Amino acid sequence: MPIRIGAPRESDFTDPIGMLSDCHRRIERFLQTLIAIAQEPQGQPLRTEQRSALETSLRYFREAAPRHTADEEESLFPRLRRVNSPEAQAALAGVDSLEQDHEQAERKHSEVERLGQEWLSRGQLTAGQIARLQELLAELSVLYQRHIRIEDTEVFPSAKRLLSADDRILIGAEMAARRGISERQSR
Repeated sequence: MPIRIGAPRESDFTDPIGMLSDCHRRIERFLQTLIAIAQEPQGQPLRTEQRSALETSLRYFREAAPRHTADEEESLFPRLRRVNSPEAQAALAGVDSLEQDHEQAERKHSEVERLGQEWLSRGQLTAGQIARLQELLAELSVLYQRHIRIEDTEVFPSAKRLLSADDRILIGAEMAARRGISERQSR
């Protein structure tokens, strides 16, 4: 069963690195939901629960995932770049490729969104469209497996060790602001 957007978080804005990792779990779950939907009805009309899961998953990648990318590219990575240590440099070695992953994922999700919206509005997809949707989702699965592994095992643990408490507070505040949550609400 897919999770809800807006479900209670495992971490909060006082632990922004934990929130980034929690978001990875949501990315994995919503992507698996999309993959399952694309496999089962093969582009044919969706049952009510499949339609709802498709709408929710598309909305997640359209609305929440870009904020996660901004959290990393605008808040986390720049602060890590300012840390002058061998561990920070090692953690940052792959950041350029992570940012390229974000761009690739965005392009692929744009096409997934287009196909998903067509499925929702027309009620079905052609064999070619469903094959393309499955191909895109398989590519995203491979991309995210590598990307998330690097962030969860290298970048995020280093960030937890290297960033100051003030940096983490600022990252959390910036993340809250991206979600329209005031600093008072984020505590």
